[in-house]
Amino acid sequence: MTEMKPIIEQMVLKHQRWSRLFIATIRLPNDQTVQRDVEDHGQAVAVLPFDPQRRTALLVRQFRAPPFYAAGESEMLELPAGRLDEDDPSAGARRETLEEIGLRLGKLELVMVAWTMPALSTERVHLFLAPYHVADRVAKGGGLADEHEDITVAEIPLAKLAEMADRGALTELKLFALVQTLRLRRPELFTAC
Repeated sequence: MTEMKPIIEQMVLKHQRWSRLFIATIRLPNDQTVQRDVEDHGQAVAVLPFDPQRRTALLVRQFRAPPFYAAGESEMLELPAGRLDEDDPSAGARRETLEEIGLRLGKLELVMVAWTMPALSTERVHLFLAPYHVADRVAKGGGLADEHEDITVAEIPLAKLAEMADRGALTELKLFALVQTLRLRRPELFTAC
């Protein structure tokens, strides 16, 4: 017996700017028809750059409209991240990290490719860990002026990030996931120097 799969019967574009918003009409295996919102903006990358000698990480702080609208949070602590414009996720991770925090990355360790919000979005994010050294900071960072990113670079001790994770203060899920992954893989980096 062949298992029936859902069928997308129609995708109606409702909005297009940085991303596209569609209304999908889907026929389910039980022959019912449903409509679902689909936000589409492609793949993304996010990187946790960490200095294993000084036991610090370079992160960004910036305004995000959705958290401000939903919870009044005027800035988020996040990873260097962005939409993937290239075919190679590693190249995209390097580009975003250089633009946002002025850091030239060498080795990248892919942790996973994850759906960020599967109930609504097509976004899959490539999550990386990346060791760096002080000499790898080759520019100021801050993001692209024409994108109005207004990014502040934040260097934070890994031990403080662990403490923040433990008390629920890392509210950006990609950052939380990569901090916890680094803690599992390299626990010695989370003790004070």
